Amino acid sequence: MIGINDRAVRLRPVRLRLDDDPRASADHTVQAMSDDSRAAQVVRVLKDAAAAHERMTANAAVVAEAAGAIAAALKQGRTVFAFGNGGSAADAQHFAAELVGKYERERRPWPAIALTTDTSAITAVANDFGFDKVFARQIEALGRPGDVAIGITTSGNSPNVLRGLTVAKERGLITIALTGRGGKAGPIAAHHVAVNEERTSRVQEIHATVLHVWCELVEQDVNG
Repeated sequence: MIGINDRAVRLRPVRLRLDDDPRASADHTVQAMSDDSRAAQVVRVLKDAAAAHERMTANAAVVAEAAGAIAAALKQGRTVFAFGNGGSAADAQHFAAELVGKYERERRPWPAIALTTDTSAITAVANDFGFDKVFARQIEALGRPGDVAIGITTSGNSPNVLRGLTVAKERGLITIALTGRGGKAGPIAAHHVAVNEERTSRVQEIHATVLHVWCELVEQDVNG
């Protein structure tokens, strides 16, 4: 209630429907258009990822060759070590977990270690020797000739991955580099699986698929 010229005037609330308010109607239209745009973007991303996977089929033989090397080592009771940074660290852990646990088949567990999980060892080595040695030092301690070292780096140039692969090679481990396009990791490794894509996201997606392919092929090859 407000006073106008000393008279009391009572104001009654008025409820507006969505179509009574042109601004609300416009907002609703914008939201609907935004949802359509998002859906179209989802389709574009999925098609782009599918096209990248299709291009990767050109490297099928190299992927299969690396899987064969992993299977042969596991048959001999060797250990698989995997390492990388950031998303590649997560990929290393994922792959090791699939080998220790299982991918799709019931079988015995296989020895696999992601060198990205022991925070005490990683921080101690990084503090005392430098971050570029966090994987190499662990390989020196744990790796044996005939084991497998898988270095994952989308750039192909991560210093600690390069050093890890180099030390693994020197110690007689079977070395596998899983990279994007280019970089220095490929020439170090005995097996190099390169994803020739410009976008890091596409490289990471194909890395995940390659790791699953390795799991599938290894489970087929190795008697559990």
